[in-house]
Amino acid sequence: MESLEVSAKTVEEAIQLALDQLNVSREEVEVTVVREGKPGILKIGSEEATVRVALLTAVPEEEGGVSQQAKRILEDLLAALEIEASVVVEVGPITEEQAVGPITLDVEGGDLGILIGRRGQTLASLQYIVRLILAHQTKAWLPVTIDVEGYKHRRYISLQNMAWHLAEQVQTRKAPFTLEPMSAYERRIIHLSLAEHPDVTTHSIGIGESRKVVIEPKGQ
Repeated sequence: MESLEVSAKTVEEAIQLALDQLNVSREEVEVTVVREGKPGILKIGSEEATVRVALLTAVPEEEGGVSQQAKRILEDLLAALEIEASVVVEVGPITEEQAVGPITLDVEGGDLGILIGRRGQTLASLQYIVRLILAHQTKAWLPVTIDVEGYKHRRYISLQNMAWHLAEQVQTRKAPFTLEPMSAYERRIIHLSLAEHPDVTTHSIGIGESRKVVIEPKGQ
């Protein structure tokens, strides 16, 4: 299991630095806090926080029916929230890059806007919880995506179009543009959408929920 030890001012900052270095999301790793750290007085006696972040091992779908396990977890959460809905499972094909086919849990029902939330924040939190519970139960990471009646596909197209439009503005004005804070999933869409752009590049700044994407001219 690949692991990495990182130190920073706080535990959260150390975790974010490790995730950036490994280029993974929080659900794909197991975090051990080696040292909590302490602020000190006027930096005297201060101590950085240290975390050990280890990549979780992927488990093939055929070993244990994990897609059905993920479905049950989501159904239990929906029942606890007293939301009447059904969950449809779709398992994608295994590729050379991934030993596990992506698992999509699509929630279907009436008036499910409460599960999406502002800019999909509630949906992102729900997916995060399901992934954490599943990782805890299986001791492995699995590519589970939760959608609500195709919301993510619509949001993907919207973010992709926005990225291209902003790239044109940055290219014309020769000045960087900083987007509003986004989830790791949405930031990844922006990065991938402009990865092959000939005139602009992207990077992320900020910590935790304040993390955002910066689009800037290449060479700046």
